[in-house]
Amino acid sequence: MRSANEEMDPSGKAAIRDATLRLFAESGPDAVTVREIAAAADVSPALILHHFGSKDGLRAEIDAQVAGIFETMLDVLTDQLGEAMTDPGSTSLVEAFAASFPPDSPLPAYLRRLLLTGDPASLDLFKRWYADSVRVMDELVAAGFAKPGANPAVRAALMLSNDLGLVLLRPFLEAVTGLDPLSPEGAPAFVNESVLIYTEGAFQNPEQETKEQE
Repeated sequence: MRSANEEMDPSGKAAIRDATLRLFAESGPDAVTVREIAAAADVSPALILHHFGSKDGLRAEIDAQVAGIFETMLDVLTDQLGEAMTDPGSTSLVEAFAASFPPDSPLPAYLRRLLLTGDPASLDLFKRWYADSVRVMDELVAAGFAKPGANPAVRAALMLSNDLGLVLLRPFLEAVTGLDPLSPEGAPAFVNESVLIYTEGAFQNPEQETKEQE
């Protein structure tokens, strides 16, 4: 039976991209051959070279696809984060993550491998995402939903690292908490706690707390 992607893409490019992303996530780009990708996508190696020129060309398209998905998520956050920040029970952030990283997607594993192995392509992706994070924070500040902080550049970097942390540390977070931070069940717990930290803070002065109680 032909998949929906195959019906809309009779050339097989979608199947090739899907198979490549899955294999790259499992083994890393350097360890995967064009023949292995062709076998997984049920196409000929010649078709891959016809569409993408080389494995490097295919990888460049995969990286662009991954970057685009993350940028789409940031655009959603721009539209919805204000609501989430004023209502800790809001699920808008959860929906943004769910839309970008469904539970069975190889994207989180691919990102983890790409960023944590120090792959040269990872710095370009990170710079691209950082620029988008700066844009998002600037828009939130202008809309009155966020404070610029003493160092806006560092603040945007920290916000980005928090978002990526859910992706990069996903299996470890699930192991210690029993909750998958990118699943419909686990995401609300992580997102709501993050919103509370952002809006109310995580620390307090015990001496000040004592004085207020007196």
